[in-house]
Amino acid sequence: MFHTIEAAISDLKKGKTIIVVDDENRENEGDFVALSEKATPEVINFMITHGRGLVCTAINEDLAEKVGLSLMMNQSTDPLGTAFTTTVDHVDTTTGISAGERSKTIQALVKPGVRNSDFKQPGHVFPLIAKSGGVLTRPGHTEASVDLAVLSGASPSGTICEIINEDGTMARVPDLQEIAKRFDLKIVTIEALIAYRKVHEKHIKREVETILPTEFGEFKMVGYSNDLDDKEHIALVKGDIDEEAPVLTRIHSECLTGDVFGSHRCDCGPQLHEALKKIEAAGSGVLVYMRQEGRGIGLLNKLRAYQLQDDGLDTVEANEQLGFAPDLREYDFSAQILKDLGVENVRLLTNNPEKMDALEAYGINVVSRIPIQIDSRQENDKYMKTKFSKMGHILTFHNE
Repeated sequence: MFHTIEAAISDLKKGKTIIVVDDENRENEGDFVALSEKATPEVINFMITHGRGLVCTAINEDLAEKVGLSLMMNQSTDPLGTAFTTTVDHVDTTTGISAGERSKTIQALVKPGVRNSDFKQPGHVFPLIAKSGGVLTRPGHTEASVDLAVLSGASPSGTICEIINEDGTMARVPDLQEIAKRFDLKIVTIEALIAYRKVHEKHIKREVETILPTEFGEFKMVGYSNDLDDKEHIALVKGDIDEEAPVLTRIHSECLTGDVFGSHRCDCGPQLHEALKKIEAAGSGVLVYMRQEGRGIGLLNKLRAYQLQDDGLDTVEANEQLGFAPDLREYDFSAQILKDLGVENVRLLTNNPEKMDALEAYGINVVSRIPIQIDSRQENDKYMKTKFSKMGHILTFHNE
């Protein structure tokens, strides 16, 4: 059993240690995590006694620059890209290795007015630089500890220690849950932290509005940027939006081949056009156009998937052959765009129940689903049936 992020934050604020678990397909490990400003000698001693791993202090890029910490290696070969800096001890420490002296160094790192001259190098505290954007950019313990510190209202730094079993093997989830129970610690996942941030934070920005006359009608086009990647998304808005009434809505993911070139390998282009027709006929509604080509794998990889489909694989098998999940699309930005437009309740134009569940998870109330099935043709018949049989899309085939 895992605890909520809210419960973990509450304990961190009290100076308690928690356990954070990453994805089983990544390190599949758990770390003790504490706020650096509350990393007392007792906390450090607990980590080195019961964690047995390397005690590190995660900091953000600004603090690393302020203290003058440079990367330990300019060309790291670590496959996970952990950003170790040169090690430090506080200038007033002796050996620097005791729990008390490591605590002194760590707490000094996050004090206001900290300076490079407060430390000597090398030392026994291992600072790690978290990526900007936190777990939304890199789902590691480094970023998770800094994110949790920020969410706790503390200095943006967490102290972490990998948890190793008594026999020297890495502690996995069953072991970690037993440790959490033994010491009455909260245990959370990085996956849950990512979801928490996506629900509670806003990362899109409305940049520009203009009028777009189309063959389907006239729409207001609203352009959005975001602070996590360089993708720009748009919304086509028809009429006035009633914040109380359910709004006819389509979330459409970019498909260059279908939307622009009229490809018959998919139903994307016809779905886009049909959605705009329905919104125009209704007199009001929103189409959010998301830049996540090829169900999130990108244009070139989509073309590689097409090549594999030419050899007989279906769309799911092709994605998996390339090392991707069948569908990597995300809808947190979609939900944020809808909320920015004043849309809280939707009548969603979709055949995909996962899209409905995703919007609900991000705080958009899906009042009803409006089917938007396009008749299949010879070129995309296998594609449509794969969406039905393997991806759970709600489709009807009249010829069977």
